[in-house]
Amino acid sequence: MSQPAPPRRHVRSRVELEVREPAQLVWSVAVATGPELAEETLTVTVDDQPVEVEEHHVADGGRLHVCTAPVGRLVMSYDALVTGRAEPASVDPVDDIVYRRPSRYAESDELGPTAWAQFAQLEGKALLDAVSSWVGTQLYYVSGSSRPTDGATQTLLARQGVCRDFAHLVTAMLRARNVPARLVSVYAPGLSPMDFHAVVEAAIDGQWRVVDATTLAPRPTLVRIATGRDASDTAFLTTQSGRTDLVSMKVEATAEPALPDDDLTHLVSLT
Repeated sequence: MSQPAPPRRHVRSRVELEVREPAQLVWSVAVATGPELAEETLTVTVDDQPVEVEEHHVADGGRLHVCTAPVGRLVMSYDALVTGRAEPASVDPVDDIVYRRPSRYAESDELGPTAWAQFAQLEGKALLDAVSSWVGTQLYYVSGSSRPTDGATQTLLARQGVCRDFAHLVTAMLRARNVPARLVSVYAPGLSPMDFHAVVEAAIDGQWRVVDATTLAPRPTLVRIATGRDASDTAFLTTQSGRTDLVSMKVEATAEPALPDDDLTHLVSLT
């Protein structure tokens, strides 16, 4: 079934850091290649002085921006207007192998017995729906309730977390049932509280389909930023060297003319 024409999506992020020691920083905040961008700017300054930024493309469409920052107050500002859709991503043979494997935060090997006990008789879309619903009912969304090092197993034991924790548990359950699954960081119009958001893409009949057990934002308006095995591949900022302290972060994402309905009975692809 073809998807309707997309709304215009305006996304922004602003991160302020205190750079304590000269640092090499890698930003993953730009919209991934694919959809049409009418406008886009990314700037980095330290004490109001511009810092040179290099862009590097990732094979899955993501874009990384690397800079070397001196000591001082750093501000990264990103602004983009998305006016079109990307083509739905297809599953290639390497994807089919890599995204079935356990990873640091999606311990599908540890959670295999739980996945098979809960979902042994299900396949395809029925399995996606069941896993998403089960994770959504097993966990409470509690801001600040998890640590950056928590994986899917710890999340299930704690029964609470934020979007990345929901996504890790969904990913682990699907991989345990031999379904390729990966984590995607996105801008999410309609999300509350607004932040960078994490969802899952699962391989069904050769296409990547979006699963969001939090149901906090409509899937048709999500905008891809980065794609990977888990949150270790999709962090908005990686400090490669030096030392920084996060001062503040603000994320905005809106859709015009209005947010669409999200029928959870339909398969949706990130575009």
